[in-house]
Amino acid sequence: MRKLHNTVVLGGIFSAFALLGAGCSADSTEIGDVGGDVGGETEAAGVPVVRTCGTKELTMEEAAKLEAEFEQLAPWKDNLNVSVGAVIPVYWHVINKGTGIANGDIPQTQIDDQIKVLNDAYAAWGVTFNLVSVDRTTNSTWYTAGPGTTAEKNMKTALRQGSADDLNVYSSNPGGGLLGWATFPSSYTSNPKDDGVVLLFSSVPGGSAAPYNLGDTGTHEVGHWMGLYHTFQGGCQKTNDYVSDTPAEKSAAYGCPTGRDTCSTAGVDPIKNFMDYTDDACMDHFTEGQSARMQSMWNTYRKGK
Repeated sequence: MRKLHNTVVLGGIFSAFALLGAGCSADSTEIGDVGGDVGGETEAAGVPVVRTCGTKELTMEEAAKLEAEFEQLAPWKDNLNVSVGAVIPVYWHVINKGTGIANGDIPQTQIDDQIKVLNDAYAAWGVTFNLVSVDRTTNSTWYTAGPGTTAEKNMKTALRQGSADDLNVYSSNPGGGLLGWATFPSSYTSNPKDDGVVLLFSSVPGGSAAPYNLGDTGTHEVGHWMGLYHTFQGGCQKTNDYVSDTPAEKSAAYGCPTGRDTCSTAGVDPIKNFMDYTDDACMDHFTEGQSARMQSMWNTYRKGK
């Protein structure tokens, strides 16, 4: 999951690990969604300051073990074309504390615009998102539910629809600076009701969470839902995000620092990749390697499941 200030980015990285709010810095040797306090910034009026994250920290050894298990399930995964080829039904759940945008009751136009942003971002890789339904729930407890809480569990248990290859999106206001979080494909089997993406309602296109209000929080979190790590995970280590064509970077990038190069042997940092932490206006692509990973994750854990 991505956070506006302090920590948190992705609820439930793999089913074997429970959510834990970590305080580890993003340039550590951990591969999990980790992050730390980036300074003295404060969140003002619900507007994000920076993106950071903190979930259950996986060491490189733990990540390697999980990747080996994935390899056993999908030994064909390195012999794929770069098109995922998936049509994904989307069930959108608007969680609000009353009527009006200020209470999280975002209009249909913003939901439609978010779906368009997703389709624009993923179209090159053969992925299409079709909005099936929108429901609206007024519940002040669910409206501020954080990752791993009883409120989140109750919300998802009551509202989630479909199976592993259906995307459930919950827009709400979890607070604490959170932009959103998602579950990884491999966690579906053990906890199907938890599966999905949670987004800060003001991060959708036209929302108030500038510079994170163009819809790419959704793009980023769906990337996790499709099986992608952050580009900076693992730091400068060779395996970092398990994608060969995303240059390693020592830590998350913020803003849009053109030419940033934190790992001397890896090439310029992939600051414009959707799986970094830069501003929405800076993000603009996935790579062929990321698409191949999404395809293998989709086929292994979600397609027809």
